[in-house]
Amino acid sequence: MDLAIRQATEADLPEITALFRNTVTTVNTKHYNAKQIEIWASGANETSKWLERIAEHYFIVAENDTEIVGFAYLKNGYYLDGLFVHKDYLRQGVASALLRTIESQVMIEDFPEIRSDVSITALPFFENKYYEIVKKQKKILKAWCFRITL
Repeated sequence: MDLAIRQATEADLPEITALFRNTVTTVNTKHYNAKQIEIWASGANETSKWLERIAEHYFIVAENDTEIVGFAYLKNGYYLDGLFVHKDYLRQGVASALLRTIESQVMIEDFPEIRSDVSITALPFFENKYYEIVKKQKKILKAWCFRITL
């Protein structure tokens, strides 16, 4: 795979929201019920929020050739607010490449840690990267998630 990481642009919005919706509705179904998936995936329709994230946050995409196969974004310089990988590119190094880039950005910005609230589905990935669970929490719409730090 010829993976490239770059800053997201507004033109990426259709691919980003499609990837988000498809990942939530396929990858997360073994840990969340149908109603939770429906509500979570509906976030793809919030175009103005996605455009705001792209414009105001450190928002990167991973491309294989010209196809966006993953994305991640930081809020407030240290809070990993999202990391999603296309269902057909799981376990191929996309999430690791995105996370390494995010970690580098956090170090450049001189923050002492990265924080995130991650889904049950993503927890093993972060544990394998030596992130620490700070708190198990229950969100009303997305069920259990975990607050983590590195």
